[in-house]
Amino acid sequence: MPQPDLPGPPLPEPFDLPGALVVGAGPAGLAAAEVLSGAGRPVLVADAMPSPARKFLMAGKSGLNLTKDEARGAFHAAYGPDLPPALRAALDAFGPEEVMGWARGLGQEVFAGSTGRVFPVAWKASPLLRAWLARLEAQGATLRTRWRWTGWEDDALRFATPEGPRLLRARATVLALGGASWRRLGSDGAWAALFPGQVAPFAPSNMGLLVRWSPHMARHFGEPVKGAAWSAGPLASRGEVVVSGRGLEGGGLYPLSRPLREGAPLTLDLFPDLAEETLRGRLGQRGRESLANHLRKRLGLDGARAALLQEWGRPLPPDLAPLLKRLPVRHDGPRPLDEAISTAGGLRFGALTDGLMLHDRPGTFAAGEMLDWEAPTGGYLLTACMALGRRAGQGASAWLAR
Repeated sequence: MPQPDLPGPPLPEPFDLPGALVVGAGPAGLAAAEVLSGAGRPVLVADAMPSPARKFLMAGKSGLNLTKDEARGAFHAAYGPDLPPALRAALDAFGPEEVMGWARGLGQEVFAGSTGRVFPVAWKASPLLRAWLARLEAQGATLRTRWRWTGWEDDALRFATPEGPRLLRARATVLALGGASWRRLGSDGAWAALFPGQVAPFAPSNMGLLVRWSPHMARHFGEPVKGAAWSAGPLASRGEVVVSGRGLEGGGLYPLSRPLREGAPLTLDLFPDLAEETLRGRLGQRGRESLANHLRKRLGLDGARAALLQEWGRPLPPDLAPLLKRLPVRHDGPRPLDEAISTAGGLRFGALTDGLMLHDRPGTFAAGEMLDWEAPTGGYLLTACMALGRRAGQGASAWLAR
């Protein structure tokens, strides 16, 4: 076999695995391994990091939002109007109800909050991950860490490992390599170079915005903006947003990622439950008191919300009602890609069959955030990653049965 022009010792001969190889030990990879090992297939899971599911654990530090308990149609709508058919099929097979049942099957009871977001009763991700890894081990799956996939060598996959280069040849392979954000947790997008012409450019999603604040805003850093609505393009969101030293961050912005990336202007409605005429009537005549006191007494406008009006509304017009409903937000665009919670772009679905197998590499499947889709936070990201991983695992299992 010809050897690649690489420094160091020549590559060893490929080791033939008896079953499947899963590359990536995040939620999608572990879900694929669970399906394969549950069907009695030998599975080796290889991950580049020192321990599995690091992004999963980080996302669960403040409460692991597994999914959202809502009707299937509303759940699908969160992925946008161009939901890829393969992702729709995966979510139909493994949606919110199935995620909740899966967690309970691992001994982790769940509950839904007032907004429908579903969390484990244990709250953090670590108990669920421990139970998941224990199940995989009991089903015969094997995990190898610090194994970084570096490409193909003929029909084998090449890995850089602590013991040196390795070549593995599997009867079926699932790639679950993640997106291109949170590099320190393993998602660096470097794999994209191995798929020339097949990857949509990465872009930040579920990201904060950069803002150059006036000095008077410093005392509001860390303060949430509550009871407001943010709008960009055709979308609006009433989630909480936090004022930070570098700009704006929070779930209220995340559903607006796509229009914001495309340059749609962002506006802030400081009183989404009140009509413009109602605001105008409540404001009345100011008299001799300061504007700040007038707004606080008549409308309860204070703190960060009042500061943002001053920041973006000056010079304030005599009629404040339209500005209170449509305050233009001045910002310098999205935070850098590596600081985003997730990414848009990735391996195009056109490179895959409906069963998530690569057209140009039979027996190799792809799943998870490495594919070209996006969704807001709120349980949609994790559910889709697991659903795609399971679908790829089912495809790989069927391929092995051929």
